[in-house]
Amino acid sequence: MFKIGIIGCGKIAQVRHIPEYAENPHVELAGYYDLNHARAAEMAQKYGGKAYDSYQALLANPEIDAVSVCTANASHAEITIAALKAGKHVLCEKPMAATLQECEAMVQAARESGRFLMLGHNQRLAKAHVKARQLIEQGIIGDIISFHTTFGHGGPETWSIDPGQDVWFFDKERAAMGVMGDLGIHKTDLIHFLTGQTIVETTAHFSTIDKRCANGDPIGVEDNAFCIYRLSSGAVGTMVASWTFYGPEDNSTVLYGTRGIMRIYDDPAYSIKVTSGEGETILFDIDRIQTNESQTKSGVIDAFVDCLVNNRQPEISGEEALKTMRVIFASIESARRGCTVCVN
Repeated sequence: MFKIGIIGCGKIAQVRHIPEYAENPHVELAGYYDLNHARAAEMAQKYGGKAYDSYQALLANPEIDAVSVCTANASHAEITIAALKAGKHVLCEKPMAATLQECEAMVQAARESGRFLMLGHNQRLAKAHVKARQLIEQGIIGDIISFHTTFGHGGPETWSIDPGQDVWFFDKERAAMGVMGDLGIHKTDLIHFLTGQTIVETTAHFSTIDKRCANGDPIGVEDNAFCIYRLSSGAVGTMVASWTFYGPEDNSTVLYGTRGIMRIYDDPAYSIKVTSGEGETILFDIDRIQTNESQTKSGVIDAFVDCLVNNRQPEISGEEALKTMRVIFASIESARRGCTVCVN
């Protein structure tokens, strides 16, 4: 039985991490910390365990084996590195950290501590994405020539534990980045996962088009991100992330190959739709992508616990996530400079 600590008891912790740990027979929820102590105490009362006055005190408990880091983006690196140095395995929410140097330091800390570092890139675990990767590897659409992937919804105002126009997602100091770090990171990582390739070049444009703070000023981060990615094979495609889709969520991906087209989560009835160059259509009814309004089990917590139980490095490791973060920071640089940037 592994004892788990939760650092940050906001919406993502309350909707996914805590209840999913509670359902897993291999773990016990043992500790909670939040800037709002009453929130941590409420979770301790509901699920068992102790509410701590600081994350350092939680990490000092030698009985806690692993932690979930569910705090605002800017604090991910500090807390994750401290946890790894304290001998804890870490599951960290995305985005990994606020700077590339912090991301690299997190990976180094995991390497030096011998503990696991996993990132919550849950789109890799969506059943249709897993099946799509298998089909692509089997050559169902041939070699990928181009792609288009989108993640857009109406914004995080109602998702945050403290809803409203002044959510921490809109605060540059706490969030470090806007929709690119919230939604764009998922679809960027997904392209790596589906294609088995690496994004080597990005041309990005970030805009704050519509979102306003409660005082009427534009939010401090981008609410739309548009990127053109080039893969290591030479394929080129687009990634769009938006907080201004004021209607149904769009979480779709379309891949164009030399032998056909694959549409993932693009059809309301079928999670994968493949159309060959000869006009044949193959349909797969596998699952439905989760939305902010319709939450389903993420699979992330069970995957992390499975690594603990079997003493196996996570597939969504810090090193794997670092590949995606390099693209994110290259895109930030591209948007700032107004030019194409090669990914280091």
